[in-house]
This record gives sequence, C-alpha cells and structure tokens, in this order.
Amino acid sequence: MAQDLQNISQAKVAGGWHKQYTHHSDSLNVSTRFAIFLPPNANASNPVPVVYWLSGLTCTDENFMQKAGAFKKAAELGIAIVAPDTSPRGEGVADDEGYDLGQGAGFYLNATQAPWDKHYRMYDYITQELPEVIEANFPVTSVRSISGHSMGGHGAITIGIKNPHSYRSISAFSPITHPMQCPWGQKAFSAYLGSDVEQWKQYDSCELLRTNNVNLPILVDQGDADNFLTEQLKPELLVEAAKEYDTDLELRMQPGYDHSYYFISSFIDQHLEFHAAYLKQ
Repeated sequence: MAQDLQNISQAKVAGGWHKQYTHHSDSLNVSTRFAIFLPPNANASNPVPVVYWLSGLTCTDENFMQKAGAFKKAAELGIAIVAPDTSPRGEGVADDEGYDLGQGAGFYLNATQAPWDKHYRMYDYITQELPEVIEANFPVTSVRSISGHSMGGHGAITIGIKNPHSYRSISAFSPITHPMQCPWGQKAFSAYLGSDVEQWKQYDSCELLRTNNVNLPILVDQGDADNFLTEQLKPELLVEAAKEYDTDLELRMQPGYDHSYYFISSFIDQHLEFHAAYLKQ
C-alpha cells in the first residue's frame, strides 16, 4: 500500500514526532495528504493504538495538529493521532464556489452523483485505505478510536456506528448530528448523493442511531454559545435518537464555548483520556 508515500514535513514535539505525508489514494483517485503524531514510546517493538481525527468544513490535516494542543496528552497516554484531509483536492477535482460543498467539504461519504463520484469517496478512504496505509508504515496497532469536529464530528459518529468492529470508542466536538435536517447537510447530500433521501440516511447520525444497536461509547461536547447550534448542529436530536436504543452517549453542553478550536483545545485532553480507557482495555 502507498508505495509513493512521501514525508513532506516533520517536527519533534512533546517527545514524539508530528509528520505530514502525501500519497496517491486509490479511493480518491488523486494524491492526498495526512498528518500523524507518534508518541515517544511508539516503535516497532511497542506499537501504539490510534485516534483518527476528522476535521470540519474548510479544514485540512493542519487545523487540528496546529491548534488543538493535543500532543502532550497523547504523548503521556501513548496514543498516536492521525488527521487526514477533509476532501480530495487538486486539478481536475470537482469543486464549488461555496465553502460548504466541494474541496474542503467531503462530508466523509461516498458520492454517487457526477461529477463528485470520480473523487469524493472519503468514506472508503477513512474506513479502509487510510488505516491500511497507517498500519503498514508506522509503529501502530489496529486498535482504533475515532473523533472529529463539526462536519468531522458527523463523520466520526457515522463511521463509528457503521463500523463497530473497527473502533473502540467515538467522540465529537460540535457535530452535525442530523444532516438530513440542516442546510449544510441538505446541500451536500443533494449534490453528492442525489435526490433519493433514503440514500441520505446511511450518512445521518440520528437515522443510524435509530436503526442500529450501537454498542460503542460516544462522548459529545457542544458549546452553548456556538453560532451554528440551532440551525446546523441540533445535538438534542442526537440525544433523542440515542435513547431509542439506549445507546451509551453522553452529551456535555459547555457554557460559553463557541465553534472554534479554542473550544476544542479546552477539552481535547478529556477526549483523549476517554478514548485511552477503551483503547488500552
């Protein structure tokens, strides 16, 4: 896998290493980039578990790695972090003038509609190709958890629910919980998946919780001063859906916090500790 894997940057941090790589993705049909943090105890004789982080609209692998302040805690816990890009990019990759569709807005699904279906297969990339690349080239195990923010929170929850044997735990900051019922999701799903709303349900956290007996623990943090809270995020609907199957979901409303990385950096240590409890069982 990923014979063309190229290290394009690296920096020592918290005793470990942050590195960026590019490689050709068969899923995305284009070259893509990811970043990985390896804690100081990670080596061939001591592979470590991984938290996969999915970022939100307009982001790349760099937003989380540069702004979340996660390295010290991840080093302490002995956990690797992998952050892919949020969509395919490059010449010939379909795009849109809006920030909420196209490059930077892949929504972690497999597009079925032209022109998006040629490259926009982030679901396959995150669930299959990327873990294969990571596990073949770095001192990590196949023990994984998944987390994300906003659009990436949507991705983390839906991917975790649909692949319960691949992850130990799920967490999210400010996730788009019910994309079928919010403007961001409706715009993206219409473009990527077409007009058949039955197809949309396979990428909607609330719909998936209602139809799947989810046995993974889920932690969600949401700021009550988030300006997207009412129109786009709707966390109360996620709680309602979780109750139908008695899902192990905890929603923590955090007073005064907004949608930014100031919020994420305030609680990322708790999320890493949450995942570590399950990754190391």
